[in-house]
Amino acid sequence: MIYKGKAWKFGDDIDTDAIIPARYLNTSDPAELAKHCMEDADPEFVKKMSKGDIIVAGENFGSGSSREHAPISIKACGISCVIAKSFARIFFRNCFNIGLPILEAPEAVDEIEEGDELEINFQTGEIKNLTKNKIFKAQPIPDFMQELVKKGGLLNYVVERVAG
Repeated sequence: MIYKGKAWKFGDDIDTDAIIPARYLNTSDPAELAKHCMEDADPEFVKKMSKGDIIVAGENFGSGSSREHAPISIKACGISCVIAKSFARIFFRNCFNIGLPILEAPEAVDEIEEGDELEINFQTGEIKNLTKNKIFKAQPIPDFMQELVKKGGLLNYVVERVAG
């Protein structure tokens, strides 16, 4: 799976309330959540980003609530992938459960600037910064978790396995 898009840079400790503010948690509709993705971190984010773009963040991305609303809002607004120095563990698991690809790559995060064009090979963990002509390697993702992303999440994966 290859993802290509523009980088949107965020700092450390972006919690789930910054990703999707609690005032919007009265719905679980992905389209409605998408309208407010990253609103408290950058009020114009959804208006500026394009489908396929990539969030790049510092340490502890997705800390806070264990609700799946945060990764759902990211995926539903069209972000193709999230690269961070590290992820909160529950957020990490929730991303794979809904089929949102994420990669831990501290060195890449340090080198990527907002607006850089990136190409991500999720299977190999290779991150190409096309703007700076640099290549980075992310922490490898186990094959099973890559399969969850490929199938669009845990539910789709299980339905296919049971039916097949």
